[in-house]
Amino acid sequence: MPCVRFLSVIWLCAAAACSKGANAPATGAVVVDDFGDSVRLTSPARRVVSLNPVLTEFLLTIGARNRLVGRTHWDLGPAADIPDVGDGMQPNVEAILAQRPDLVLLYQSESNRPAARRLREAGVMTLTLRTDRVADLSRVASIVGAAVGLDSAARAAADSVAATIAAVASAPAPAPRPTIFWHIWDAPVITIGAGSYLDELVEAAGGRSIFHDLPAASPQVALEEIVRRDPTYVLAGPTGAERLRTSPAWQAVRAVREGRILVVDTSLVGKPGVRMGEAAFHLRALLSAGSTAR
Repeated sequence: MPCVRFLSVIWLCAAAACSKGANAPATGAVVVDDFGDSVRLTSPARRVVSLNPVLTEFLLTIGARNRLVGRTHWDLGPAADIPDVGDGMQPNVEAILAQRPDLVLLYQSESNRPAARRLREAGVMTLTLRTDRVADLSRVASIVGAAVGLDSAARAAADSVAATIAAVASAPAPAPRPTIFWHIWDAPVITIGAGSYLDELVEAAGGRSIFHDLPAASPQVALEEIVRRDPTYVLAGPTGAERLRTSPAWQAVRAVREGRILVVDTSLVGKPGVRMGEAAFHLRALLSAGSTAR
C-alpha cells in the first residue's frame, strides 16, 4: 500500500476513535491508582509535578504545558524548560514540595511508595501509575485527564494512538512474516520479551521477536541463542547498529553478517507514550523496506 494512502487510513481511523468519546472520572470521584491506593480527584490541578516521563509527554500533548511545574532530569526536548526536580525513582520529596504542586504523578514502582506516602501526608494529591504496555496509555488517560480537567483531550489523544496502532496492525504484513532480534544492550546482551510494549509494536508491525516466548520485558540472552534462533533482521538504534557492524563477535549472527540490520528511530520508540502509533508505522515501514530489499 502506498505510504500516503496508508497514512490517510491511519488518520481516518484515529479521527473516528476520537469522535466516540468515553466516560472519565468526574472531579470529586475516587480513583484507585496502581498501588491500589484510593485517591479523590479534587478540583482540576493547576500545578503538576510529573515524575513519570510517559505522563509528562502526555500532558504536553493534551495542552497542559502551563500546568507543569516539575519534571525528571531525564525529560528533555520539549520538556526542557520545565523545572527539573531530580530523579523519578526515589525522588527528592523536598524538591517536589518546593514547587507547591497540587498534583504529583509518579511511576508505579516499590521504590516510589515512600515518596507517595509522604506527599499525601503533606496534603498533595498523588497518583502512582504504571505505564509499561500499549493498553496502559488508554487506561491511565481518563484518570490523568480528569485530574487536570482535560478529559476530552486526554481521551482523544489516547484513542488516536490506539487507532493508529490498530490501523498499522490491520495492513497487509510482509510475507513471510519476518523474525527480529531487537538489540537493546550488549554487555550483557539484553533484548525485548513479551512483557515489553516494543514486542507489542513489533507484532503490530507484522514481525515477530525471536524472544517473544520470554515473559520478561527486557530479558538477558546469550549470543549463542541468538545465532541458533537466526532472526531475519536485527533492530538497533544508530549507535548500537554501528557497534554490531564492527564487532567480530556479532558476525556470528547471520543477519548481522549479511547486513540485515534495521536502524530504528530511538526518539520514536523510546517510551510507551503518545508516539507509539508513529513508532508502529515506523517499524512497519522498516520491515516492509527490508523485505523489498531482500
